[in-house]
Amino acid sequence: MKTIHLIQFGLGGVGRALVQRVLAARDDFEWRYGLRLAYVALCDSRGAAIAPDGFSHAQLQAMMAAKEAGVSLDATEWGYKRGELEDIVDIAGREDAIVIDVTATEETVPALQLALDRGYGAALANKKPLAGPMEIFRGLTSTGRLRYEATVGAGVPVIATLNEAIIPSHDSVARIEGCFSGTLGFLTTGLEEGKAFSGLVTEARALGYTEPDPRDDLGGMDVARKALILARTMGWPLELDQIPVEPLFPPEMAEGSVADFMAALPRLDDVYRKKVDAALAAGKTLRYVATLAGGEASVGLREVARESALGQLRGSDNLVAFHTAVYDATPLVLQGRGAGVHGTAAGVLADIVALAR
Repeated sequence: MKTIHLIQFGLGGVGRALVQRVLAARDDFEWRYGLRLAYVALCDSRGAAIAPDGFSHAQLQAMMAAKEAGVSLDATEWGYKRGELEDIVDIAGREDAIVIDVTATEETVPALQLALDRGYGAALANKKPLAGPMEIFRGLTSTGRLRYEATVGAGVPVIATLNEAIIPSHDSVARIEGCFSGTLGFLTTGLEEGKAFSGLVTEARALGYTEPDPRDDLGGMDVARKALILARTMGWPLELDQIPVEPLFPPEMAEGSVADFMAALPRLDDVYRKKVDAALAAGKTLRYVATLAGGEASVGLREVARESALGQLRGSDNLVAFHTAVYDATPLVLQGRGAGVHGTAAGVLADIVALAR
């Protein structure tokens, strides 16, 4: 039996879902792969909990309950109060260790670099370390011990398709088109059904599809980071500021409170109704699309053919279409769950197992 020690940064929705998946999979993985996954450290924004010999099932459940109740990990009986993430790697690190980053901050970069320098593996759902300066992306990915499937398609194997099917087969990519936001997919398919833009944003926020400030989703920057990661995976040396991004609201609505933004949304209803009507008149529909071609990438609202894979997409699913030399007449299309914490957690767990094996 091979024991893999897990050090996890982030215990929000995705982080807690991942811990639960690891617990649920333990017996199966021991039988199927001869792997025992043992958490030795968990970190949140205020502190950490550390157990050098590994947390038990009951201890992990107790910490999940504490987090659900709003209690920081440093306030638990296993709490550790020093703040540097590199310290956690130092204290909890083992020979066979995987560092997991399910945060949404670039502050984990030094800890990830330290872990990889020590020969550990790393599995990311956090896009920001890979969407910063190109030299950081190269430094993190050059070891071959970092996997980041969940940064682009949640549980949809977009990165694996590139790294394990298209690139190794020497297939050349002509174009990649993708809908990489379950939130924006929910909005555009709702617009196609004739619903008002303001009502859709309000509904998406109530369902928990958006961030607390919906501008974080509607601004398109999250999709731009995903497009950048895809481009860099193909070897294109792009920076984030080289990707044109079209927000779904005008610049003046970027200012002010969330309440101000929500109150102003109805003024956009007629704008989007006209966009939908124009697309329908041309036999097309609207989707928020990341497009990569010719060494460049762009992100924005696009008219797409209704019979295309993107045009037939419904709800909050993610979809990517690879147009390559091999898949020329018909693109290679991947589609699946694009919203919710469990799809992302599933993608991270698959990366953990791949690294452990």
